[in-house]
Amino acid sequence: MELVVISTLNGLSYGLLLFMLSSGLTLIFSMMGVLNFAHASFYMVGAYVAYQISEFIGFWPALVVAPLVVGAIGALIERYGLRRVHRFGHVPELLFTFGLAFIIVELVQIIWGRAAVPYRIPSELDGSLFRIFSTTFPIYRGFMMLVAVLMLVALWLMITRTRIGLVIQASLTHPQTVEALGHNVPRVFMLVFGGGAALAGLAGVIGGNAFVTEPSMAALVGSIIFVVVVVGGMGSLAGAFVASLLIGILQTFAIAIDASLASALEAVGVMVTPDTFLYSVWSLKVSQVAPVLPYLLLVLILIFRPRGLMGTREG
Repeated sequence: MELVVISTLNGLSYGLLLFMLSSGLTLIFSMMGVLNFAHASFYMVGAYVAYQISEFIGFWPALVVAPLVVGAIGALIERYGLRRVHRFGHVPELLFTFGLAFIIVELVQIIWGRAAVPYRIPSELDGSLFRIFSTTFPIYRGFMMLVAVLMLVALWLMITRTRIGLVIQASLTHPQTVEALGHNVPRVFMLVFGGGAALAGLAGVIGGNAFVTEPSMAALVGSIIFVVVVVGGMGSLAGAFVASLLIGILQTFAIAIDASLASALEAVGVMVTPDTFLYSVWSLKVSQVAPVLPYLLLVLILIFRPRGLMGTREG
């Protein structure tokens, strides 16, 4: 029972962090049709900027300032880079963001070096939130979950209940009408791209000290983000939320399970020995294949439901 409860809580916290990451990418794709390969790089930049700011004035100012800095960087990239290649189609956009990801990694290594930086959890959030049986649940994981939920609510309210949200949605489907009403559609798209980058930056602020802030952190989460977006459905925020929690819980439980097909077969009376055909496969533990499970889920989704769980737009 303890394993189930703790794994569920850890899976939810990890899944909510994945949603913070994937929501920005989903927002950009749903509003602009741009699949941003450099999105995980904004997550990395958010972590590094937060580390630098926290070194000078503390974590709490960094929590506010770092996402704004990353959002401004994203807006400038859209205005002076992505917008210029947009008219040539989706392939140049993909190549632009693909190259941008490598440029950002190199810049990060030039500025902060190749080793991990000591971006630590603030002392007021470093401790136990509560205890379940013999296991404690960290305060910071609870804080991560709270920030993710608040971000989800704020994002939903902005898109569905505010004037700017209505303008953004209308700019996607009826750009000429929106321009006729006096709105600057290119500026709207610039703000959307900057907002998506800011959400990734916020995830970096929260996740950078919970895990490790180092130059390969973007590569480690980059592929998982795209798995979340495709499984949830391209362009669906609700789908990204469901897929994030599903993948977070799936991986967390898989890591915690120290069993294999061999042990399952032995439980029903079928003995597996080193001489058994494909013994190395039968003896693989679930925890060993945990990193592969999200990609297996991706393949199954593409086969049986190509639009994703809650897809509203095809790529």
